[in-house]
Amino acid sequence: MAQVTSLTGPVENIDGKLMLRIPLAAGGSELVECSRGIGAVEGEFLSIHIMDWLAQKLGISEGSSVTVDNTNGKFNMRPVDGEPPPNTQ
Repeated sequence: MAQVTSLTGPVENIDGKLMLRIPLAAGGSELVECSRGIGAVEGEFLSIHIMDWLAQKLGISEGSSVTVDNTNGKFNMRPVDGEPPPNTQ
């Protein structure tokens, strides 16, 4: 069974796009393979663009905390429990 890597971090707004920037040194390197097609290595980070429809479905926005992992060889993302819903004005 493959090792599962799980990390938690903030959603950022970079150039008008919702993004996750996961440091490769903090475990992002373990997520590169399962994020092919949705992420790219940029310098020392694995950058994941979060599409608007997915952010809405997950109830996340800039500043939200999310947990990502590579369970079953797939890139999984979910909002951190106990966080208030994002401001949707």
